[in-house]
Amino acid sequence: MKFISTKIPEVKILEPKVFGDERGYFMETYKAPEFNEVCGDTVFVQDNHSKSGQGILRGLHYQVENTQGKLVRVVSGEVFDVAVDMREKSETFGHWVGVLLSEANKRQLWVPEGFAHGFYVTSEYAEFVYKCTDYYNPKAEVSVRWDDPSIGIQWPLVNGVKPILSEKDENGLPFLDAPKF
Repeated sequence: MKFISTKIPEVKILEPKVFGDERGYFMETYKAPEFNEVCGDTVFVQDNHSKSGQGILRGLHYQVENTQGKLVRVVSGEVFDVAVDMREKSETFGHWVGVLLSEANKRQLWVPEGFAHGFYVTSEYAEFVYKCTDYYNPKAEVSVRWDDPSIGIQWPLVNGVKPILSEKDENGLPFLDAPKF
């Protein structure tokens, strides 16, 4: 596994070694000793899988209790995946990282605890899978506005059309009003 640094040091892109031939391919998507050496001791307790159509944006989400780190990847299609630093004492507080994750590039993104996370589907549909370091707690979940100008995320919107959002995300908090770590 190759670990690639981003402009936020704690957020990492993981690029697997892919072994392929005429039969298909094989790759390791996670190996605890390698991951923990680069990203810190982590225990994953829950795996999730979602499927979304083009133009759907999910996020920006985080939990103020049962704080989750997430190791995310796409098994079908393509998404623009984003992590926003919500840690007030961090040098990168309020900064964001965006990465294209796809079935083709097989990359993953490590989004540590203390970050808001979201993704936007750029392909016809995408299947998105991720490991979490804590359990989902809907009572502790926060949604930050996807288009908050103080964050300034450059979403690659298909044909410039506003994304399809859930009611929760449509009513997300401004970054300045959202709880911080």
